[in-house]
Amino acid sequence: MAQGTYVITKFDLLKIVVDECPRAGELLAEYGLHCVTCFANEFDTIATGAEMHSMTDDDVDTMIDEINEQLDKEWQEEQKKGHVIASEAKQSV
Repeated sequence: MAQGTYVITKFDLLKIVVDECPRAGELLAEYGLHCVTCFANEFDTIATGAEMHSMTDDDVDTMIDEINEQLDKEWQEEQKKGHVIASEAKQSV
């Protein structure tokens, strides 16, 4: 079964997100959650980290939606690249 794009929620532990999807960690850091590299990331969820950075619930929801959209967009682009490469390989055989 093909695996789809990585999806985060505000309840995810920061460490798990960073370990499983480093790109999601980069995007969280772009939103100011530099705690993705903090020792406490093993215990803090995205929501907890955001709260420590004075983000409102609405801010967190918006951030999560935007990051998931970006992850999906990047995943879709990778799928298209893979399809093109596979198609070109078939033609050269």
